[in-house]
Amino acid sequence: MRNRLLLIIIDGVPLRNWLRLFGNLEGWVEAGIARRWTMRSVLPSISASCYASIHTGVSPQEHGCTGNLNVFRLTQPDIFSQVRLAGGVTGAVAHSFWSEFFNRHPFDPVRDIEYDEPDSASINHGRFHTMSGYGHDNQMTPSDVDLFATLTSLCRRFGLHYGMLHTCTLDSMGHRFYHESEEMDRACFLMDEMLAPFIPRWREMGYEVIVTADHGQDERGHHGGRSALQQDFALYYFGPAEGPSADTVLDQLQLAPTILSRLGAPIPATMTAAPFLT
Repeated sequence: MRNRLLLIIIDGVPLRNWLRLFGNLEGWVEAGIARRWTMRSVLPSISASCYASIHTGVSPQEHGCTGNLNVFRLTQPDIFSQVRLAGGVTGAVAHSFWSEFFNRHPFDPVRDIEYDEPDSASINHGRFHTMSGYGHDNQMTPSDVDLFATLTSLCRRFGLHYGMLHTCTLDSMGHRFYHESEEMDRACFLMDEMLAPFIPRWREMGYEVIVTADHGQDERGHHGGRSALQQDFALYYFGPAEGPSADTVLDQLQLAPTILSRLGAPIPATMTAAPFLT
């Protein structure tokens, strides 16, 4: 494949908190090492619907996932399957919804929580968590350092061409404390601090890196509908490609074809949005 790329999805962070609280990411932008754009999610701006659109490049009205209670094996071509068609190796460290969308449904914790399947037509190396028992009083989220380290380990052990990581920590904190609180200030700060050492390490390993969200959250910790707080978030890119002007608002449906174009994998006819990196 032409390049290697990692997609880091930090669930549920509105644009204003990326700009205000992620000092390492913003410092790399200020230093000219990274580029940042605003990206706008699909509707509904709910997690599962966004996950499906991020990787298929089609809207929820087309892929059919209307929310977190409607998760199934998707039928459209996606980033994982297209990378595999091009002969690349794929990996994912993420919530179990991703395995159900792109590998097998329903999710069997014993079978699917950790697997290495070199001949898979989708995800070759999966490390998933379920968050079973999640609620207001117990987030059931793993440490983000552990997730970042797991992805790094997969890259080293298996030579991933494309790797995806998804963490729900900040989305869960936002639902509990809302995004204008001392608790969220601290949580965003810690996420930025934990992520920061891995980015130069991934770059040294030869990966382009995209850090972004799936959606935002509003002042009551809600998302799913239409508003700037619910839909808009930041996208940071570390790599040599050129992109549009910094004030361009990107469409979430552009992400899948952009990643495939960077990797040199075929872009299916179902992905009609234009890549934003060249």
